[in-house]
Amino acid sequence: MTHSLASVAAKRKVKVISLGAAGSVFRRKLLSMGLTPGIEINILRKAPLGGPMELNLRGFSLSLRRNEALGIQVQLLN
Repeated sequence: MTHSLASVAAKRKVKVISLGAAGSVFRRKLLSMGLTPGIEINILRKAPLGGPMELNLRGFSLSLRRNEALGIQVQLLN
């Protein structure tokens, strides 16, 4: 079962299934930062009231806004 990355709670581990609209500028930006389908992500923390979330992937931290995370489909791992 897939979920939007924005809907997953902090302290969870997920696997990226898809990144949203093909060919979009934002999708290409995510791919260039290493956020590719199949990668495992640790959700470190989420700001309250729909603020940004901090992710850990490939040895670095990445912050995404909630509206950016809405288009990323993930599968829960733990």
